[in-house]
Amino acid sequence: MFICHGNICRSPMAEFILKDMVKKRGIADDFVIESSATSTEEIWGDVGNPVYPPAQRELASHGISCGDKRAVQLTKSDYARYDYLLCMDKMNLRNAQRILGTDKDNKLRMLLSFADGGSIADPWYCGNFDRTYSDIVRGCEGFLEYLGY
Repeated sequence: MFICHGNICRSPMAEFILKDMVKKRGIADDFVIESSATSTEEIWGDVGNPVYPPAQRELASHGISCGDKRAVQLTKSDYARYDYLLCMDKMNLRNAQRILGTDKDNKLRMLLSFADGGSIADPWYCGNFDRTYSDIVRGCEGFLEYLGY
C-alpha cells in the first residue's frame, strides 16, 4: 500500500509505476498493489477524486495508465491486509501511524528508505511531476531489490 496525503498524485503514481514494473518482470501475481490517502480532502461522500491530470500525463508519458483510479482513505484494517505500507514523506508516515495505531510488525516505511532515503516531494505544490516520477521509480526499484526481485 502506497500512502500520501490526498491519493491523487504521489501514491497513485507509485501504485501504477510498481504495477507496471512487476507486470513487465512477470511477477505481478506475487503482489497486491494499491494506494490511499491519510486525509479525506480529495474524497467527497464516498467518491474520491480521480488522479490529478498532470500526474496522469506524467504516467502516460512513460506508457503507464492509471485507469479510473479514484482517491480512497487509508483504514485501520489496511494494516492486516498489506505487508508494507509505504509513505511518501514524514507527515504521511505520522498521519498513517495515527490512523493505523501501533506498528507492531514494522510495516510502515518511507518509500525512499529502500533507495537513498528522504522524502518524495509533493508535485501538487512543487509542480515537478517528472522529478516525482523519477524518485518513485528509484524507490520502487530499491523496494523490489529489497524483496529479492
